[in-house]
Amino acid sequence: MKTKEEVFTGFKFPGIPAIFLNILLLAGIVLLFIWGVTSSLSNNLAVFVIILSVLLFICNLIAWGGFMQIEPNEARVMIFFGKYEGTVKENGFFWVNPFYTKKRLTLRARNLDAEPIKVNDKAGNPIMIGMVVVWSVVDTYKASFDVDNASMTSGVPGTNQDNVNAKMKAYENFVKIQSDAALRKVAGMYAYDHNTSGDETSLTLRSGGEEMNELLENQINERLRIAGIEVIEARINYIAYAPEIASVMLRRQQADAIIAAREKIVEGAVGMVKMALDKLSKDGIIELDDDKKAAMVSNLLVVLCGESNAQPVINSGTLYN
Repeated sequence: MKTKEEVFTGFKFPGIPAIFLNILLLAGIVLLFIWGVTSSLSNNLAVFVIILSVLLFICNLIAWGGFMQIEPNEARVMIFFGKYEGTVKENGFFWVNPFYTKKRLTLRARNLDAEPIKVNDKAGNPIMIGMVVVWSVVDTYKASFDVDNASMTSGVPGTNQDNVNAKMKAYENFVKIQSDAALRKVAGMYAYDHNTSGDETSLTLRSGGEEMNELLENQINERLRIAGIEVIEARINYIAYAPEIASVMLRRQQADAIIAAREKIVEGAVGMVKMALDKLSKDGIIELDDDKKAAMVSNLLVVLCGESNAQPVINSGTLYN
């Protein structure tokens, strides 16, 4: 018994010549029936000819069910009374044994735009995360016999087991469930950003980029391999804090941004003060003792680090009075 996808090696005849042969056979059957009815044959022989023509006509009708058309990126899974006989992926119009069940599958890429779901990141923060998955069927045997798509579509009004759209919808549902499971696992392995991870060099969901997408793609492929489905691309397309903590996290991000800006301002101000003192000392413009330097440093830091414009104050006395 075949347990993996194989190329169909049974009899396969070009469809156009088969049509002409069937038409010629039908014409011959009609002439045979007319001859049996109108000829002067004995009764027994005439009955035999008529019965033979009727049987041949029934066979001709059955033969018309052997035609199949395969478009690019489509396939036919050939089943003969419950036995898998192979898969036809060759494009064209063919005639095969009409008793073969020819299950149609599409191998074309399909999109899954998953709605954002609520998960907890590594730090336990609730976040909303969504993804886009591009997938296609690559193994027709697994897709046909390892995934129960027939029962998932049998209850849908107006569909049957060979309705390719209904089957692909069943596969899409399978992909969605497994993709959500993979996304939850990946999201739980990493923190949302560096503010929650505490390590500026660690990989996070926001900064992961292509590396995070590749990890997600591998996780989904592991789950879909049983169904003969391959993920061409998986990408996180939405990520944000859950509404219940979004405002708190926004204030935290604003505080972190203010602190970082202050650090940058102070660092620059200290450099400018040092440069001013070095320039005054090098050019011999004025000699400053420690108290004067301290006062100058204080004044310059206030001017450079203050949020409002400096207001000049005229000192009518001395530095010490």
